[in-house]
Amino acid sequence: MSTLTQALAHAQTLGLPRAEAGMLLLHVLGRPLHERAWLVAHDSDALPPDISARFETLLSRRMNGEPIAYLTGRKPFYGLDLAVDARVLDPRDDTETLVDWALDLCSPAPRSVPWRLLDLGTGSGAIALALCSQRPAAEVTAIDRSEDALAVAAANARQLNLPLRLLAGNWFAPVQGERFDLIASNPPYIAESDPHLPALIHEPRAALVSGPDGLADIRHLIAHAPAHLLPGGWLLLEHGWDQAGAVRALLAANGFGQVQSRCDLAGIERCSGGRMAA
Repeated sequence: MSTLTQALAHAQTLGLPRAEAGMLLLHVLGRPLHERAWLVAHDSDALPPDISARFETLLSRRMNGEPIAYLTGRKPFYGLDLAVDARVLDPRDDTETLVDWALDLCSPAPRSVPWRLLDLGTGSGAIALALCSQRPAAEVTAIDRSEDALAVAAANARQLNLPLRLLAGNWFAPVQGERFDLIASNPPYIAESDPHLPALIHEPRAALVSGPDGLADIRHLIAHAPAHLLPGGWLLLEHGWDQAGAVRALLAANGFGQVQSRCDLAGIERCSGGRMAA
């Protein structure tokens, strides 16, 4: 029977980073995923055979490219503990850049009319729920065409006790006639022939791929957003590492002003947005 230290060392010999191995080990032990200090304090504890077998299974799945979030069923995002599985995209830390920008534009100061915020292609609800948590007076709507994704988002909203309006449909279809102060989206933006796609086989392809150049859904959103924005409203979009210039050009061509991009923590232009005339 191995100890916790030996189990972690074994995972590292397979090429798994220690932090990831620690999360998987905490998961099979039924401990919160952030309790790395607990592992240190109990490094000489024996690992029962049944727990060891479950750990080996998760190691194998992880080495086959399955996201940690799918293996543990949890993912931290903007201070929230989200339930995540293969029905939705694994939320990326980079997407917090989009949330930061949206919150900068929506002041927490009291106002006579609540902020009306829209998250398109919500998946697990990560963006929308982060906005709900930080702007509790706002009216937040989230849309996804996948009923499976909406089920995940609804479960997260219930667990977090956050008031999120969830609608099923393709992009703007469920909110015809409605207008919002801000629209945010992390849409599919990977090209159909992108060489990195095989590494993402465990995630829903429909949430990743968008036409030959990866911009098909972004073009649709930019073209139709003006009809759903209040005067002075903003459209914010996450996109690929090399797409900022193309997205800014599309925004400008569709009448948006103050067109700009924001960088993620790695210094990559990760989000672009623009404002409708007031």
